[in-house]
Amino acid sequence: MKLLVPVKRVIDYNVRVRVKADQSGVDLANTKMAMNPFDEIAVEEAVRLKEKGVATEVVVVSMGVAASQETIRTAMALGADRGILVQTDIELQPLAVAKMLAKLVAQEAPQLVIMGKQAIDDDCNQTGQMLAALLGWPQATFASAVALEGGEAVVTREVDGGLETIGVKLPAVITTDLRLNEPRYAALPNIMKARAKPMATITPESLGVDVAPRIATLKVEEPAKRKGGVKVASVEELVAKLRNEAKVI
Repeated sequence: MKLLVPVKRVIDYNVRVRVKADQSGVDLANTKMAMNPFDEIAVEEAVRLKEKGVATEVVVVSMGVAASQETIRTAMALGADRGILVQTDIELQPLAVAKMLAKLVAQEAPQLVIMGKQAIDDDCNQTGQMLAALLGWPQATFASAVALEGGEAVVTREVDGGLETIGVKLPAVITTDLRLNEPRYAALPNIMKARAKPMATITPESLGVDVAPRIATLKVEEPAKRKGGVKVASVEELVAKLRNEAKVI
């Protein structure tokens, strides 16, 4: 069974995001980048399925600037077999990414696409669902447990009321949540081996997908700074502040 795992290069979650002076976007100059944490969980799950003998090949896909090769190499150091980079300097939005993934699925013919539920830079949470719709495949989102058996994926997912377990026939699209697993660290020998693993570089044009943005960014600004908290001496003082200052009661 072949697994396809899309991964995205994002700002490292430990880095404080800076807005450009002209408010046209986020400043990426000299900023540490990393694999989207939800995608890292998807890679880990795919590698575990391969180690269990369920999967035979794990293919990672990334889209974006040339530096996204580093993200693919990281995934291969974690255990993926090969990579595909769709290289472009154009800002990619979820629908364009989903369309290109659909083209790659047609070429690679995986039995499962497993991917992060969202990227931490835009938090769109749309690509997996769009991909499933474009392919006409069943989908299971926010997976916290995955088991493949009998041509079906049994997925436990977190919902407002607790946990829900569903079965979807393969091929399918699964998006991963934080509780699915704890990704491993890449060992130095595996980092070295990843350099020799195959990686193909293609373009959106070769896939026949128009990636021109449909949504325009008007302005980016930092959240309003929060005021410091205060301690109150009594319940009466708290109620007075809520009523007279915060005006919430």
